[in-house]
Amino acid sequence: MPENKKAYLAAILYAIIIGFSFFFTKISLMEASPLDTLAHRFTMALLIAIIIKLFRRTSVKMSAKDSVKILPLVFLYPILFFTFQVFGLIYTSSSEAGIIQATIPIFTLLSASLFLKEYAGRGQKFFLCLSVLGVIFIFVMNDLQHAAHSLKGTILILLSSIAAALYNVVARKVTKQYSLFTLTYVMTFYGFVTFNSMAVINHIINQSISSFLLPFTNGAFLISIVYLGVLSSLLTAFLSNYSLSILPASKMSVFSNLATLITIMAGVIFLHESIHYYHVIGAMIILAGVIGTNYFGGIQSKHNGKTFADPLLKREGK
Repeated sequence: MPENKKAYLAAILYAIIIGFSFFFTKISLMEASPLDTLAHRFTMALLIAIIIKLFRRTSVKMSAKDSVKILPLVFLYPILFFTFQVFGLIYTSSSEAGIIQATIPIFTLLSASLFLKEYAGRGQKFFLCLSVLGVIFIFVMNDLQHAAHSLKGTILILLSSIAAALYNVVARKVTKQYSLFTLTYVMTFYGFVTFNSMAVINHIINQSISSFLLPFTNGAFLISIVYLGVLSSLLTAFLSNYSLSILPASKMSVFSNLATLITIMAGVIFLHESIHYYHVIGAMIILAGVIGTNYFGGIQSKHNGKTFADPLLKREGK
């Protein structure tokens, strides 16, 4: 199978897993605090990564210089991305979180413009503005409905989306310098150390260290953590790194819209969440903006050999 097709299949699987991750995160938050949830999911992820490493009989070697080079990537994902996401889900529904995360492709394009000096054409600028208007519409309507609780969650999920977009741009080059397993293993290890340290310190301060492992006595929490750790943390890191090593950052980010659809369906069907009319309108505006932005990016590429949607292809001589 051609590399491009494999990359697209990996991106689709990534989107499906991420789509259901909001559902399992909401379940885990019923039994544990946000920090404990993050700590346990990355403990599970690292455990599986170590087992895979032992079966592969491969060593993960990385110099101090390499670690420093990867640090910005790790800071964006998993640290900032998951921190904003899990705290955001306390204050908003998984469906609304999925809608807001549909903005990731837009922020990816803006990040590519800012850091890679690739600029959008008129058509792209129009649809970029359209997507931003969709987000603003949801913000304003939440405020009008006096949904301060939901508004706080929306802001946190939006910050999570920005972190994911920056990660998409940074990872595009880093994934070409290291093996996918090494990169995934290191990212998982950093997530394990960071979130477990934060959770344990928090328990020590609150004198509640005995309750750190208590959520594992709940079956639903255990299933959720296995899903979040093995699939939503470890496997998605590998799938996204693999896709980004082949596909342009903006094309990979578009698959977050498939995740959005799955998240909304899971929230409504399994968590019985309600979707307000302004969520639907806002989601349609955001998705129209994303589709239009990428469509006009492709037209620009065909006509003049330059593309904003594929910012790294020209630089890498492809």
